[in-house]
Amino acid sequence: MGVAGVQRRVGLIGVGLVGTAVAGVLVQHGFEVVGYDIDASRLDALGRLGGRRADSPAAVAAACDRLILCLLTADVVREVVEGERGILSAPARPGVVIGTTTCRPDETEALAARLRGQGIHLLDATIAGSSRQISAGQAVLMVGGDAEVHRSCADLWDALSTRVFHMGPAGSGARAKLAVNLVLGLNRLALAEGLVFARQLGLDARAALELFTATPAYSRAMDVKGERMVSGDFTPEARLAQHRKDVGMILDLAAERDQELPLSRTHAAVLDAAIAAGDGELDNSAVMRELIRRGGRDPGPSDPAAARAQGEGGG
Repeated sequence: MGVAGVQRRVGLIGVGLVGTAVAGVLVQHGFEVVGYDIDASRLDALGRLGGRRADSPAAVAAACDRLILCLLTADVVREVVEGERGILSAPARPGVVIGTTTCRPDETEALAARLRGQGIHLLDATIAGSSRQISAGQAVLMVGGDAEVHRSCADLWDALSTRVFHMGPAGSGARAKLAVNLVLGLNRLALAEGLVFARQLGLDARAALELFTATPAYSRAMDVKGERMVSGDFTPEARLAQHRKDVGMILDLAAERDQELPLSRTHAAVLDAAIAAGDGELDNSAVMRELIRRGGRDPGPSDPAAARAQGEGGG
């Protein structure tokens, strides 16, 4: 296979919500995706999308010059890179690893240095957007790493999003994602609180949402999560517990810089209570359920579809 053919083959490790969406988009754009996940059922799903399964991270690394990591935590990333049958154990290694995991910036910088010593470039390409937004090409990518290497992946960026920002050296993607997530999470919390308040006042939640979007109170969280909150459909596109992990990193990094984040501390407490109540694996819009629990009484959903969802435990 020629150089062009090799470039059209992309490795993918981690086929969860984000990884599945990334794989689907790449296959639709004509890329050959070779993937691995510890969960065999996810690899079955990858096969149904048109991807090809591998039996280890090393096997993916040996097959591709560019490899995307869609993993939950920095610890998992380290295991995939350095563990038994990890990327660095492969007889042939990719030239570029693209990490989408939201990690501490210093962890990303350390990984970039480790990979650079092995002749591999790291781009930390964090994603602002849910799996549904990724599938629709509506997510935003924030990339850290060498500018020339970033440009060499233009075909991947073009497939994944029309909005890609190169933010600076390795670690910059992580910094950008945490700053975005601080604002995004608070927008989502404010929307949920406003909808619960409107319902307590006797307003129809869907009418209130329509009103919010027409006023200066508007945020894009209303477009992405508003209908879910109104209808009570909390099928996960981005899990609540995963966002709590990001809020924890935000608070830790702020504390290291002696910065107070009073709104984010309140947000973390609400998320902790939601997780304790069993909502951690639901979509992050399920933060509304916790606010309803704190509301004294639940006036109920605003339409029959919502009532059915609530009866099934959807909120």
